[in-house]
Amino acid sequence: MPVVLLLVAVLVVVLVVRATAVAGSELRRERPARRPRPSRASRPVAPDDDPEFLRELGRRVRRDDGSPA
Repeated sequence: MPVVLLLVAVLVVVLVVRATAVAGSELRRERPARRPRPSRASRPVAPDDDPEFLRELGRRVRRDDGSPA
């Protein structure tokens, strides 16, 4: 009798695990593939990345009077 109860308990556990796996896979949806973003023209992120800013800064440093542009 105890062997039969043990087998029934194992069978119930196996069935519950399988039912949970099937239900979980039905609930899980595949995400649509992400499209790559279109590449934008690279722009300066900070002032020291901007060549125009660096040129203007160089001009200001070379000035004799040191006044801003």
